[in-house]
Amino acid sequence: MSKGTVVLAYSGGLDTSCILVWLKEEGYDVIAYLANIGQDEDFEAAQKKAESLGAKKVFIEDLRVEFVEEFIWPSLQASAIYEDRYLLGTSVARPCIARRQVQIARQEGAQYVSHGATGKGNDQVRFELTCYALYPEVKIIAPWRIPEFYNRFKGRKDLMDYAEKHGIPVPVTPKAPWSMDANLMHISYESGILENPKSHAPSDLYLMTKNPEDSPSSPDVIELEFRKGVPVKVSHLSDGKSKDTPLEIFTYLNEIGGKHGVGRIDIVENRFIGMKSRGIYETPGGTILHHAHLDIEAFTMDREVRRIKQGLGIRFSELLYNGFWYSPECDFVRHCIDKSQESVEGKVQLSVFKGQVYILGRESPKSLYNEELVSMDVQGDYDPCDASGFIKINAVRLREHHRLQGDAASKK
Repeated sequence: MSKGTVVLAYSGGLDTSCILVWLKEEGYDVIAYLANIGQDEDFEAAQKKAESLGAKKVFIEDLRVEFVEEFIWPSLQASAIYEDRYLLGTSVARPCIARRQVQIARQEGAQYVSHGATGKGNDQVRFELTCYALYPEVKIIAPWRIPEFYNRFKGRKDLMDYAEKHGIPVPVTPKAPWSMDANLMHISYESGILENPKSHAPSDLYLMTKNPEDSPSSPDVIELEFRKGVPVKVSHLSDGKSKDTPLEIFTYLNEIGGKHGVGRIDIVENRFIGMKSRGIYETPGGTILHHAHLDIEAFTMDREVRRIKQGLGIRFSELLYNGFWYSPECDFVRHCIDKSQESVEGKVQLSVFKGQVYILGRESPKSLYNEELVSMDVQGDYDPCDASGFIKINAVRLREHHRLQGDAASKK
């Protein structure tokens, strides 16, 4: 008698292949689900593998377009960056993947969903909060938090032995001494030899970007056109090549950024579950877009609106990192940020070269920049005496602050 049907977020790797067989061993009917979000994967081979392991059904879902349009673009509008450095490539993919997993579960009448996320990481939170938000009555099987599972499989050797016993194909090439997660936006690397924060990343670790030292000796100069805070076209100013669909734009920028070594970071971050972790990330296209968007936003957005929007961007980044994409507060913040982007329109010209993005110029029909007003050579409508009021107000504040400091010092 089956315990019910479970939709497993399946990668085709050793862990989720063992989990698939283990779930069947525990009495569940398993539907394997693999999301294509731009990773380098043999999806046909993964499907055949899941079927051979006894999956009742296998869903291979191409989510690349919705990943860019519905998840990466809102993150770009927010200038989402966690703890000042991380562009959230893994975080933003999880609600996209989990949303489709829930849709399949509902469609197939599955009572359970399952994943292979570790009990020490953020992904378990991101997957499960999305599932509970979109399918409140669902039950979640998280093997790496079940004592019977994690006590049985204490390391890779236990998984390999289990795979051999149950006829699960195992990797024929040696496993890299770190873990990797890839999607259209980035590749992340962590664990293994990288857990020592002092250890330098091996030169062969990076797969998405060239070493900037080995990148081309001449820059690529491109123009990005934005409308309502999202890119609608990218053009190469030398060879005339252009792209104008979201997936093509992002893929092309990954290509340009990758060949120049743009978007590499090595950081220690604060996980939601209460520990620090070291992560190495490469986000070539996302880094180019982040710089270009910041520039056109500053050019077209009111100063006080932008000040509020910057605070909202930080809050959005934290919500996204911590797995709250489908929370009411994140929905509210996204709506506010979307409103702020109504006038973020125009073109940014930039150079990509040797690991860097250099802004060269910008133009916009909605620019708030007044060349005549700011000119040092033209008087325009601005009366220099107007500055006196700003100076006097702040002079009083500063004089009073330092007077009080002096009084306090004299009393010591």
